Amino acid sequence: MSSSTENRTDTVTDDSPPSVSFWQAFAFWLKLGFISFGGPAGQISIMHQELVENRRWISERRFLHALNYCMVLPGPEAQQLATYIGWLMHRTWGGIVAGGLFVLPSLLILIALSWVYIAFGEMPLVAGLFYGIKPAVTAIVVQAAHRIGSRALKNNWLWGIAAASFIAIFAVNVPFPAIVVGAALVGYVGGKFAPDKFKAGGSHGKAGKSFGPAVIDDTTPPPPHAVFSWSRLSLIIVSGALLWMVPMGLLTAVWGWEHTLTQMGWFFTKAALLTFGGAYAVLPYVYQGAVSHYGWLSPTQMIDGLALGETTPGPLIMVVAFVGFVGGYLNAFFGSDAPFLAGAVAACVVTWFTFLPSFLFILAGGPLVESTHNDLKFTAPLTAITAAVVGVILNLALFFGYHVLWPKGFEGNVDWISAIIAVGAAIALFRYQRNVIHVIAACAVIGLIVKTLMG
Repeated sequence: MSSSTENRTDTVTDDSPPSVSFWQAFAFWLKLGFISFGGPAGQISIMHQELVENRRWISERRFLHALNYCMVLPGPEAQQLATYIGWLMHRTWGGIVAGGLFVLPSLLILIALSWVYIAFGEMPLVAGLFYGIKPAVTAIVVQAAHRIGSRALKNNWLWGIAAASFIAIFAVNVPFPAIVVGAALVGYVGGKFAPDKFKAGGSHGKAGKSFGPAVIDDTTPPPPHAVFSWSRLSLIIVSGALLWMVPMGLLTAVWGWEHTLTQMGWFFTKAALLTFGGAYAVLPYVYQGAVSHYGWLSPTQMIDGLALGETTPGPLIMVVAFVGFVGGYLNAFFGSDAPFLAGAVAACVVTWFTFLPSFLFILAGGPLVESTHNDLKFTAPLTAITAAVVGVILNLALFFGYHVLWPKGFEGNVDWISAIIAVGAAIALFRYQRNVIHVIAACAVIGLIVKTLMG
């Protein structure tokens, strides 16, 4: 850990804010971990307000520059942005603390809520709350498809890619990784022959505002640790490889390759590298693996897990911790008398392998990004992948809708009460732009009332 003197990145302007110590930053990142509700947009908005406007730790232009890089990467962009800014201010440990505290509170809260869900989910109170939450989640996923689609589908080529990806996963059940690879190839070829059609996305706008001089200002040179060097890059790559191989090797040596924990580590490593477009994009892949292939949890439990993820702080991809906990709890591989321990360990294993690549991408790529302050753009393959993600998310919405509205399958009756709740949630989200947390809370209360009246 560097000293406060080494961490200084003051500008020469007289009214610049004072330099920020490591422990001042630590306190902020810890606070952020507990208040980072609202998904990526809400989390990025909180960081912008706190770090750019109020505290002036980083300038608007440098903030957007870092954000554009994080948007290009697979993984949760808000968590990676926190890691990037923490690394820029206080070297490697600053990045680890910022990114780690963004995730840790959510992990602990989700372990507790997952235990309540799996142990007491059949109780009338819990069942009633989830009865109202499930239709709300369906509306939230539809809104996510609309939000990403309105931003990404700028021309008929991209609409076509979205439609093709929907057909591929809905009608043909093509694995999500294959859809990502196919979209990337289409984007690569299309970028050569029709570059104007693949320029959508990639930037959150130009930095046109100034909130006064910042600790890391527009003209502040990159600190020494942010200057690219092959030796530092090699060290990060080797360290990252060891941080992956040692836990995976231990899991394999102790329990074997086919054990639930080992397979979770391997599966979520792959998932971590496929999260282009955010958590909603990777959820179909998690469903295909965790529900259909491995059977770690049921379709209904997957929907409930997303509901819990929506109501806790931290990145939405933390729903993987719920998947891990339920899979470990039900497998009870530490014995029938310790299902909670199995669930908690599985949740931690899943979280480790899901987020490790995010830290490595930032620590390895940050110096390359700091070498230029020009705006980054999505490449044509990434533009095509973003378009494909829209079709995949639409399929996810249909999947949720089917299990919520026809809980006993198409041979059963439609759950009209759930349908009404879903429509009401959609109106609140689309027409009145209500906060996701407020919509979920209202629907949970409605569900509890309905279940109570129905006896």
